[in-house]
Amino acid sequence: MPNNQDNRNRNNNPNQSVNEAGRNGGEATSNNRENEFYEEIGRKGGEARNKQNDFDKKNQEETDGQDKKRNEDDYNSINS
Repeated sequence: MPNNQDNRNRNNNPNQSVNEAGRNGGEATSNNRENEFYEEIGRKGGEARNKQNDFDKKNQEETDGQDKKRNEDDYNSINS
C-alpha cells in the first residue's frame, strides 16, 4: 500500500504543467484551510527571516572588524 508521500507526488494529469499543478495545489489548500493557517505560516516566515537578518548582521559586523584590522595591518606593514 503506497504511503501518503507517494500519493502527494503522483500527478493525475500527465499533460498538466508544473505551474498548473502548483496553482491547483494552492487553490486546494486555500479551499481546505482557514485564515489562521496563513497567519501562522506568515508569522513563522517572518520570525525565520528576522533570525536570518540578525545572523547576517552579526556576521557582517564581525567581517567588517576583521577587514578593518587587516587593512590596518597592511597599512602598518607598508609604512614600517
